[in-house]
Amino acid sequence: MEFVILSKKRSPKSKTQAVAHTARQLRIIGGQWRSRKLDIIELPGLRPTSDRIRETVFNWLAPAIHGAHCLDLFSGTGALGLESLSRGAAQGYLIEKHPDAARQIKQHLQTLGAHNAVVVNADAFNLATIAHSHNIAPGSIDIAYIDPPFANDLWGEIFTLLEDSALLASDALIYVESPREQVLSPPINWVRIKEKHAGAVGYQLYERKHIIT
Repeated sequence: MEFVILSKKRSPKSKTQAVAHTARQLRIIGGQWRSRKLDIIELPGLRPTSDRIRETVFNWLAPAIHGAHCLDLFSGTGALGLESLSRGAAQGYLIEKHPDAARQIKQHLQTLGAHNAVVVNADAFNLATIAHSHNIAPGSIDIAYIDPPFANDLWGEIFTLLEDSALLASDALIYVESPREQVLSPPINWVRIKEKHAGAVGYQLYERKHIIT
């Protein structure tokens, strides 16, 4: 248990403000930028993947992350993409629809001195246009992240779009985050290899395989 001695000059309001400021920060938990803290913008529905979940997910991805080309379809705060780059990913494509959020991710990359990532301010459902505009080659994506806004039930549609895009490598890994009770129906050739939950959040890792029918 941590005990904090407050000065008599510090009002309850200032204490609340300090806690709120801490809550608006993203901490990178591993790799070359470990423990770096970055401010994150306050937007409705913006929900960075928690430290606890990211630690588990990147333990799962540890054998594959170095040198990987990663695609983050709903980047939000950039937590998953930035963590990937910190841990040795060769290239990151971070797609974020909200212009202010996308702008902040770009600022984070500049702050960190990262030059191997592209932030795309666009709707992930325009994936074909994004791939063409940014020269993302067919079969080049080793790891994809799917963590859309929970309220919009976008998983099935984005699964199909990503699989049909031909961007995924033959053995690509796909990370999916969703409400714990969400029923997911990924393509038949995505085989779930890891699954956990933290509170109301469920998270899974799939491996793309060649299915003989």
